[in-house]
Amino acid sequence: QVQLVESGGGLVQAGGSLRLSCATSERTFGTYYMGWFRQAPGKEREFVGGIWWRGSTHYADSVKGRFTISRDNAKNTVYLQMNSLKPEDTAVYYCAAGVRSSLTAADYDYWGQGTQVTVSS
Repeated sequence: QVQLVESGGGLVQAGGSLRLSCATSERTFGTYYMGWFRQAPGKEREFVGGIWWRGSTHYADSVKGRFTISRDNAKNTVYLQMNSLKPEDTAVYYCAAGVRSSLTAADYDYWGQGTQVTVSS
């Protein structure tokens, strides 16, 4: 059973920063593309960004320049650094593992439990 464990969510004021972590099993980390998604109430789950094993990244236009995805291969962990947060960034954030990079949630095989991020105005 592949497990993805997220942490780091919370409440922050607009303009602030948070860093989310997603810890995985070693096999997952080396094999899969790791994506971050978010889902706000009443909305569909949307792609935030992702990272390959070698470090190449992709970002949604809505977060480019504000969010950064990185990975620590020694710790089998992926990070989502979120800066200049806006109220519209409020959502449950999920990490996911898939065999290819994709903007579509259905293409991912494994999911974390999600962590709430709330940005107050």
